Amino acid sequence: MEPSVVFLIVSLVGAAFTWNSWSPRAPQTALAIPSFFAGWLTSELPVHHIAWQAIATVGFAAAGALSAWPGWLGLGVTAVSWAALWRHVREANRSEPVVDEALREGLGHAAGAGASDGVPIAPLVNPFRFRRPDVRVTRDVRYAEGAGRRHLLDVYAPAAGASNAPVLLQVHGGAWVLGHKREQALPLLHHMAQRGWVCVAANYRLSPKATFPDHLIDLKLALRWIREHIAEYGGDPRFVAATGGSAGGHLSSLLTLSANDLEYQPGFEHVDTTLRACVPFYGIYDVANRFERETYAGFEKFMGRTVLKKRLADDRLAFEKASPVARVHPDAPPFFVVHGTHDSLAPVEGARDFVGLLREVSKSPVAYAEITGAQHAFEIFHSLRTTHVVRGVERFLTAVHREYREESDTAT
Repeated sequence: MEPSVVFLIVSLVGAAFTWNSWSPRAPQTALAIPSFFAGWLTSELPVHHIAWQAIATVGFAAAGALSAWPGWLGLGVTAVSWAALWRHVREANRSEPVVDEALREGLGHAAGAGASDGVPIAPLVNPFRFRRPDVRVTRDVRYAEGAGRRHLLDVYAPAAGASNAPVLLQVHGGAWVLGHKREQALPLLHHMAQRGWVCVAANYRLSPKATFPDHLIDLKLALRWIREHIAEYGGDPRFVAATGGSAGGHLSSLLTLSANDLEYQPGFEHVDTTLRACVPFYGIYDVANRFERETYAGFEKFMGRTVLKKRLADDRLAFEKASPVARVHPDAPPFFVVHGTHDSLAPVEGARDFVGLLREVSKSPVAYAEITGAQHAFEIFHSLRTTHVVRGVERFLTAVHREYREESDTAT
């Protein structure tokens, strides 16, 4: 096949990936999952895509691809694709003011000012390098017996040591059926540990072997371990916040809103499982579909068949118990909900419904950042958008911890 034709085909394929990154398939449609995988890296790493495509273009040109009209057509398609990819860079930069506005709306003057330093270049060049010399990671600490490696956790702490530091519990996602503590939120965990926090990333039992509420009970067991042992790593067991993405966003929200519910603390009912704040990313919040969103129809069948092992028509209460929206109450702690507008797996409408209900019922601050152009799982590696959002999470959690410290000082 002529180089010009091959170049045209390659250019069209690259353009298709770019187009999908801006027009992903809707959640719960047949193409939602392939649309996510096709658009995920494209939207978060647009400069990398431009770079490898530029190298390929030079190679094709050297091979004679521009000696015939298909090659020139391919070059035109590539140029348009690059322009659309560069728009992702601009949108990623706009995440900073979006997050800033969300924090100011949710926290008021307590939000403080954003970062004055620029965005570090090294993590953007190598987005999958997470190790940092100033962060010490302790792997595979057992927090409960009976489930092998699913009952292990990792602790991220300042290498220089910490004392009475605030604690952040990270819950991984994976549709309740897969995932691992070492795979997600690594930019956030390392960033917070650098800033003096002690972070914990926990595994939990997975479906279909596990049936809800096994997942939730495991996380409460992890919280029990934190209460009893985190001081050994420099953490303050009295201040624990939770975060997580996707299924982890659902479970961290549920963990926060079901504090001290004895139904989910069998054998450890005496443990205080309250949390000081929650930062869920792109979660599912309405398992029972009480808001009657069309995009939740297929999801309901999946949850019933794989996770709850029940049908909504037969046991609506079980689905309600698994729904964060059904758990919202006036004494809920502060929430910072983060969701992308281009999420192919978790409907952004669900985040809006959850935030609206929180703001209506909860007495605590509620911040919501809807990140333009962001796909599902956008922050699990370094990117421009990840940097801005992670810094925003730090500001939110720091503000909540500051209030906690002020209350503690007043009490003493």
